[in-house]
Amino acid sequence: MKAGFVQFNPLFGKVERNLKTIKDLIGDSDFDLLILPELCNTGYLFVSKDEVAALSEEIPGGKTTEALAAIARKSKCHIVAGLPERWGDLFYNSCVLVSPEGYVGTYRKVHLFFEENKWFQRGDTGFPVYDIGFCKVGLMICFDWIFPEVARSLALKGAAILCHPATLVLPFCQQVMLTRCLENRVFSITANRTGTESRGERTLTYTGQSQIAAPDSSILHRSDDKTEGVIVVDID
Repeated sequence: MKAGFVQFNPLFGKVERNLKTIKDLIGDSDFDLLILPELCNTGYLFVSKDEVAALSEEIPGGKTTEALAAIARKSKCHIVAGLPERWGDLFYNSCVLVSPEGYVGTYRKVHLFFEENKWFQRGDTGFPVYDIGFCKVGLMICFDWIFPEVARSLALKGAAILCHPATLVLPFCQQVMLTRCLENRVFSITANRTGTESRGERTLTYTGQSQIAAPDSSILHRSDDKTEGVIVVDID
C-alpha cells in the first residue's frame, strides 16, 4: 500500500486557509493512507478557552471532517488528521479517521502536553485500532510517543501502522518512534508541522522532520524541518 504524510505550516485560526492548503498540497497525489499533523486545521498555540470554543468542531459533523472526507472520497483513500473537537461543553485534542465512505472513527488525546490541559479534557476513547482493508491502523497523537504503553497497546490490538499526528517542539520523538517500531514490529507515520507560532507571551518553533519508519527501525523517509509537501512511500 502507499502511505505517507502531509507536512506544512498551519496558520493559527485560519481554518479555511489551512483546509485549502491541505487540499492543494494533496492535489492528485496517489496514496492509500495519509496522516496530517495535530490540530492541523487551527494551529496549535491557543491562549484562551474562548479561542478553543470558537475553533473546536463537532466530529463528524464539522467542516473539517467533511472537507477531509471529501478529499478521501475523491482520492479513494484513508486520512488521519488532528483537530480540536467539541463534545457538548467539553473540548478534546482529537484526531479523526475518514475513508472514501466518510467518517470512520475518532481518538481523543490521552497524554496532554504542557498547557494543553488548560484547554482540553483528557481523552476518554482509549487507544483505538481500525481495519482499513489494507491493514489495521492505530491512532495516537503527539506526546503519546513518550509512553511505550501506547504503541504496545495498539500493537497488541493488531495495528500494523501507528498513525501519529503531531506538533513536535522537542528533538527526541523522531528517534524514539524508531524504537517503538522495533519494540512492536510495526510501521509508524509521524506527521509533524513546520513553522513558528508567537502568541501571547509564548513562542513555539516546530521541528518538522515528519517521518515514516519500518518495523526494523529503518527510516523509510524523514523530511527536513521546513519543507511543506506530501511524501508517500510503498509499505509492504
